[in-house]
Amino acid sequence: MNIFVIGATGFVGGHLARHLVAEGHTVTGLARTEDAADGLAARGIAPVAADLHARRRVTIEAALRADAVIYAAQPAPDQESATTQDLTRALAGTGKTLVFLSGSGVLMQRTAGAWSPDVFAEHDPFTPEPLAEYRKAAEDTVLASAGSGVRAMVIRPGLIWGPGDHGHVPMIYRSVATTGAARYVGQGLNTYGHVHIDDVTRLFSLALDKGHAGGLYHAVAGEAPNRWIAERVAADLGVQARSATEEEAAGVWGEFGALIMAASSRIRAVNSLQELGWRPEHTDMLTMIGEDRLRHLARPST
Repeated sequence: MNIFVIGATGFVGGHLARHLVAEGHTVTGLARTEDAADGLAARGIAPVAADLHARRRVTIEAALRADAVIYAAQPAPDQESATTQDLTRALAGTGKTLVFLSGSGVLMQRTAGAWSPDVFAEHDPFTPEPLAEYRKAAEDTVLASAGSGVRAMVIRPGLIWGPGDHGHVPMIYRSVATTGAARYVGQGLNTYGHVHIDDVTRLFSLALDKGHAGGLYHAVAGEAPNRWIAERVAADLGVQARSATEEEAAGVWGEFGALIMAASSRIRAVNSLQELGWRPEHTDMLTMIGEDRLRHLARPST
């Protein structure tokens, strides 16, 4: 299959592109710069010199040349909205596949570090997180195109971890560098469902193979409250695990990072398991505690 990956130079898109090449697919990837293009070519991915702003037309033309398009980018909200609208209009009536990478952040709850009992399957109703309303609207645009002759699907993973990730575990290691302790917000009982990057790439392969038009698929393999993560990081480094107020957390991780570290986002992958037969192989995010790349993040900058 000829697959065009929008976001092929990013964390998830890069893993996806390399995974698809290893499966024997012909993969092209969006490259905004010459350096990005060289990096893709070195990995067997044909670069397309374009972007989602001034050169969005070139991106759409590349999508039309492919059998399947994977959207795994993280652009500004206005660029994402315009791109999904242009993509779905251009692909209408072609029968081509479009898989949109979203995330469980669309349904996260601002709990200030408290536990939430709410867990959402793919089609359970929820109140969208205000900062992610544009992403939910993009999901809806993609799924609606299934009624216009596009084999359109949305994949909504939880917190993605694995080599090179920038999720909660690295963030807590970084908090040691700036505060001397492994920090969590409030009670630290808030929980983000998590999934390993390799399990995410396998889910995309399954969706490309047998997902249906209009399919919405969650990806989650386990859960770990932030306080548990902080306590394990503290034990690894020989420091204390300590609570932070939301104001203190903003000083550690910035306002957006503090929002994420204080929120809960729990999901179930019902459709992924039942319709696609997906089974995650990596279920314990805490197994990466102690990695050298993480310990390096805990060192104060000089």
